Order: sequence, then structure tokens, then C-alpha cells
Amino acid sequence: MTGQLSRRNFLLTSGALLASTGPLGALSRPSGWAVAGNKKAVKLGMVQGDMSILKKFQLLKELGFDGVEMDSPNGYDSAEVIAARDASGLTIHGVVDSVHWQKTLSHQDLEVRKAGIAGLETALRDAKAYGASSVLLVPAVVNKQVSYDEAYSRSQDCVRQVLPLAADLEIRIAFENVWNKFLLSPLETARYIDEFESEWVGAYFDVGNVVTYGWPEHWVRILGKRIFKIDVKEFSRKLQNEKGPYAGFRVELLEGDCDWPAVMKALREVGYEGWFTAEIAGGGRERLEDISARMGRILEL
Repeated sequence: MTGQLSRRNFLLTSGALLASTGPLGALSRPSGWAVAGNKKAVKLGMVQGDMSILKKFQLLKELGFDGVEMDSPNGYDSAEVIAARDASGLTIHGVVDSVHWQKTLSHQDLEVRKAGIAGLETALRDAKAYGASSVLLVPAVVNKQVSYDEAYSRSQDCVRQVLPLAADLEIRIAFENVWNKFLLSPLETARYIDEFESEWVGAYFDVGNVVTYGWPEHWVRILGKRIFKIDVKEFSRKLQNEKGPYAGFRVELLEGDCDWPAVMKALREVGYEGWFTAEIAGGGRERLEDISARMGRILEL
């Protein structure tokens, strides 16, 4: 695949993507991937307060969270992180590539892309050390300097260079749908994933990020088994219209325009069972306790 987009090829490819049980779609959920039941987690940065990482892990465990997701690279000593994990019993289920916005895999400068590849490799190795199963990646950014087709081909080329390491470490790379002007539809996202022909890449589906230009349950049904993990976030179209795009995120879980009953129904239909990780404003004990309760209500729908 060259990664170049043409209208004819896209239409031919996308028509087949509606059925996620096709030969490429079947590769997208690795054997042994599913966990027993749905589990809730937060990003570590949501835990605020002057606490050691052990205290943060213990607080999350006490509040009913099953796991946590960490940035990588990060400022923590790996041995300290692993010790906190073991002492608290909290699972570090995933790692977020913390350089993918600055050192994008779609950048016009080859050296920047090389730095982005190195950052992804570090995240994969940290994920392995922590006992995680995935690395969240924003694969590309389209802007005035980087065209859509360039972002598509460059990012695929960079990810392909890292796939042997991901396979060796048995860590999945999960592409998040974000406001990066790239992979703007579920059909295209499915195509992008399938073109790798690898079980080690899939989708990290962010529910709230879709609401401004679509309906999350539609994405779920089209992506199907390609979905590795779920980010839990809310969005209000009313706030977006009144106060600007990013204001849409300033609403509590279950109080915006995410149709959570429809989303959960769609996830059950495609056989998803796994991690749900909040990516919203955090805080101390009281705030995190409220998030845990709201996530619990979502998972019961």
C-alpha cells in the first residue's frame, strides 16, 4: 500500500469495511486480548495532590478503580512504578505516548519523525515493563504544512517501522480518534487500521471526541473488533455552540450528549469487553469518587 488516497479506491475499500467480520477485520482483535468483564480506570494525571505514586495507586484502588494509564516517557523511576503497582494491586493497563503531539509521525521533517518513532519505542518498552497491554498513539496531525495524504502515508510508514518491536514485546498500538483533522470517519479509520494487516494495531476509541461531528455508536459498530480500548469522556453540543468548541467538554459524565445507553448497546453487539478509561478533569478524593460512581453507572447500562 502506498497510503495515497483516491476517491475510487476509498469507495471500493470502504464498502467492504461495513462488515467487521471480514478477513482483515478478523486480525484486529488479537487472541487473548479480552479481559474478564469491563473494567474502569483513569489517566494518572487526573489524580491530583501532593502524593507519592504509591499513595495515588492506593487511592484509586480504594475508590473502586481497576486500573490506571500512564504517560511515557514520564518522570517516574520504573522500579518505583512497578513497586507501587505490586503493593497496591492496581493494574497499569496501558501507556500513553507522551511525545506524539510534539514529535508527530506525520511531520515534514524526517528528524522529527525519527524522534517520534523513538518516543513510541520507549512507550512500548515502558508498557512491557509495567505489565500493560497497549500504547495509545495519536498517529498523525494534519495542518497547513502537512497535507492529509502526506499525514496518511508518513504515519503508516513510521508505525510499520515499529511493528516488529510491538510484536516482539506483545504490546498493541491503539490509535486514538482526536481533534487532529485526521481519520475523520469510522470507515476511513477502519481502512487505515486494516492496511497494516497486523494484529498489533487497532483503535483506542474516544467516545466524547466523536460527538461534535458524529454519533459514537455508529463508530462502534463500524470499527467492531478493531476497538482495543475505550476512553470515557462527555461532550455537550449546547456548550460548544454557546462558548466554543472545547467548552463542549466542560460537562459531567452522563450530563452531555453522549448517548451512553446506545454506546454500551453497540459495544455489546460487537463483543467488546475490556478497559474504560476516563480522560476528563481530575482532582482529589471527592472528585475521583464521583468519577468512579458515574463510570459505574455507565458500565451498568
